[in-house]
Amino acid sequence: MLMSILLYDGFTTLDIVGGYESLARIPNMQTEFVAKEVGIYAADTRALGLYAWKTLEDAKGTDILYVPGGLGVYAAQRDRQILDFIRKSHETTTWTVGICNGVEILATAGILTGVEVTTNYFARERVAKLGGKVLKTRYHRDGKIVTGAGVSASADAGLFLTREIAGQKLAERIQLGIEYYPDPPFGPKTVDEASDEAKAKIVDFEKRGEEILASIPRQF
Repeated sequence: MLMSILLYDGFTTLDIVGGYESLARIPNMQTEFVAKEVGIYAADTRALGLYAWKTLEDAKGTDILYVPGGLGVYAAQRDRQILDFIRKSHETTTWTVGICNGVEILATAGILTGVEVTTNYFARERVAKLGGKVLKTRYHRDGKIVTGAGVSASADAGLFLTREIAGQKLAERIQLGIEYYPDPPFGPKTVDEASDEAKAKIVDFEKRGEEILASIPRQF
């Protein structure tokens, strides 16, 4: 089985790594990182990069298409090559995965019309306007589309999909292996219980996402 993880400038690292840590451990799983061009793509922190070793043009056909979010989502939504790649790949995938506001890219590509999905709370309205039926859950499956909510929910979605592919026993062993037993040190238990002040600050941050991304120099 082949998993193709999409890279673009300004992705959020945990959106990828949370799911990768479980899915890449499925026996016989091959993983490739794909992007418009071969090379290093910077995360939205600008201090970490991941290497795409296959171009979108060369990445023809995959079992799992995995699309992360990040501050770079807004530029990716305007990129015809990325959107065409998602549409074409989705035609033949076994699973299509969207994490955080990466779900917006899937929605912009036109593959979420009438599909039940989850996404980061600040992206809910935008995904709904693009045709998705947005749920307030950590992860969700509708047919072959699996979506995860904000950033850390990538781990939940990854473990869920691991179970769907390889069974409960393996998923539980991987969960133990990565010791994923969340116990946040503070705050509410769900995003919807967070304070209005905190949510307003994050929403403002995201609205200025492209401006902020452009203002942070790459450290490599």
